[in-house]
Amino acid sequence: MSGRMGLALAGATLVIAAVLLPNKAEAQFGLRGGPLGVARFAVGHVIGMSRLRHSRMAVRGGRYRSAALRSQDPRGAERGQPANPYILRAALTAQAALSGWHGGRRPQGWWRHPDGSYGWAGPVFWPFAHDDLTTAIILGDTTSLSLYGYGDIYAAIFAPYAATEFAAYTAPQGRRARKVPSVEAVCDASDTGGLPVDRIAALVQPNELQRAALDELATAWVAARDTIRTACPTQAPATAAERLGLMQTRLAAMIKATDAIAPPLAKFVDLLDAGQKAKLEALANERRAALAAGQRKDAQAPAACEAGYDPRYDVQAQRQYEQLVQQQWPAGEIASTLRLDDTARARFEVLQDTTLRTMETLSACPSKAEPTPQARLTAVKARLETMLQAVKGVGDALDDFEADLSNEQKAGFEAIGPKRGA
Repeated sequence: MSGRMGLALAGATLVIAAVLLPNKAEAQFGLRGGPLGVARFAVGHVIGMSRLRHSRMAVRGGRYRSAALRSQDPRGAERGQPANPYILRAALTAQAALSGWHGGRRPQGWWRHPDGSYGWAGPVFWPFAHDDLTTAIILGDTTSLSLYGYGDIYAAIFAPYAATEFAAYTAPQGRRARKVPSVEAVCDASDTGGLPVDRIAALVQPNELQRAALDELATAWVAARDTIRTACPTQAPATAAERLGLMQTRLAAMIKATDAIAPPLAKFVDLLDAGQKAKLEALANERRAALAAGQRKDAQAPAACEAGYDPRYDVQAQRQYEQLVQQQWPAGEIASTLRLDDTARARFEVLQDTTLRTMETLSACPSKAEPTPQARLTAVKARLETMLQAVKGVGDALDDFEADLSNEQKAGFEAIGPKRGA
């Protein structure tokens, strides 16, 4: 990916800020510019843009949640028409994420992904983890995977859920038709597909040896799902440090899953002849065609990940900028409420800047599709490892910040997130 594309999509919000607001940013923070300086400006100030489309987004959020009740398979079709997998993904995760937040009365949450889905559903981080691995490795589509990054780390630090809301996801099942899904339900329901063994077999028409290798791969894929499944939380994380730790556990499980899948995947693909490999790639071609068909026909602006992109004329990029502003760092409130001394203020700035830098290291642009499943798996693993290192870095900065805080100050810090969504 070229340097000009590195900050697109989620980073396109920074480009908007850089185009429209650089002088203000430098004046406010005394910085010399650059992505970090612009980011600190963007997330440090609330602007009126978020109110412009509030009603429209509220309607969309309601539509997502209604669709979730009807939809059983995010790869299925409704009313005989090809389904957009991302709309249905958004429906499923919104239902899980919002039902336990403010009594399920809010149509959307500030921590949602740009496509309307959620990386945090109560205490569950990355609900569709196993499904995203399948989509990226077999179907060559990293769109959902690429949306995980800064916003999810921010939501771990400033969790939108109050303690009682977190606890609702882990409370024992006590009544029928429970409104808030349990952690187990979220983790189980989010694995919607797995390895499409029957479709692969129908396409490549494997011989006996190839079929045995495919069955071996399918077994490894199920084991990978179980590895990720065991990384689901058993209780609600009470602090930002625990939530960042949960992210690390989850990401480590996903990396372990890719390691387990790699040998049987290579064995199966290597047994295929050139014609069979081309047929296997038809799955990825079908996915690309379905996504292209679902895009708006009247879209005029170039994609945010393309070179030469100008975000000033892109409504979607402006909406992403709104989202970034919603994820502002309440630095002034924290400093005054917690009564931070100079040392604590400096450590807080390190925490803030360390987190903001993840916008650069974790670009929201889907990576260029690799030509083989093995190469795609390698790319997916590299992305997960980059994110794991980013989360660890933020966790270390958080530990330094909280090292000398009193229990009262730590409690005040934990209360910031739920207050923001009130």
